Amino acid sequence: MRNLFYKAIILFLVGGFVMSCADSDKPNYQFMPDMYEPIGYEAYGEYDIFQNGQEAKLPVEGSIPRGWMPYDYENTPDGMANAKANLNNPLPYTEDNLNEGKQLYTIYCAVCHGDNGDGQGILAEREKILGVPAYDDAGRAITEGSVYHVIYYGLNTMGSYAAQTSEEERWKITHYVMNLKNELEGGEKIPFEEVKEASIAEANPVEVERAQENAEEVQGEGAVTGADEQNNN
Repeated sequence: MRNLFYKAIILFLVGGFVMSCADSDKPNYQFMPDMYEPIGYEAYGEYDIFQNGQEAKLPVEGSIPRGWMPYDYENTPDGMANAKANLNNPLPYTEDNLNEGKQLYTIYCAVCHGDNGDGQGILAEREKILGVPAYDDAGRAITEGSVYHVIYYGLNTMGSYAAQTSEEERWKITHYVMNLKNELEGGEKIPFEEVKEASIAEANPVEVERAQENAEEVQGEGAVTGADEQNNN
């Protein structure tokens, strides 16, 4: 009985010693240390354990970013002419779209093309860039399609703004550019379109694609649920 008492005291002291060294932030014993302490690989580092020796993987061939819509007009003179003749703005001409287009134009375009679209931006005034034409230049006869095409690909000394702007933003800028062209030509004020919010979403091809994808997913889930109910019955 006395031996059992001594043993109990020894176990208590050993247990107390072990517990005194415990750290709640770092367990003393790890049965699977790899689960607790993973190796932090650099995305573009070179490692032999990965295919092609790099941790970051390339997208699957043919994959595209979510919400991205391909642009079917090539960056060629024929593509430019085709866009100029056939490409139309899918966004309605509303006050909100025009105001947002003005803000974007001021950020990206006015420095060269001028606040009024007359080609007298601050860089032109300082003779950093010469020969910027006005939007009412008869030799250019710009259209919605040609404006969007130039924003997307760039032209001459103007670079592409496809990386800086989304598809919807480019079309809003196009609305404002065409509005400036009309003002320079002395045309009457273009009336705004009255559309519902749903119509605005439908006019945006990106939103249309997303809505179609969501509808297909819902229909697929409904079909699976109906099949399960029949099997249960």
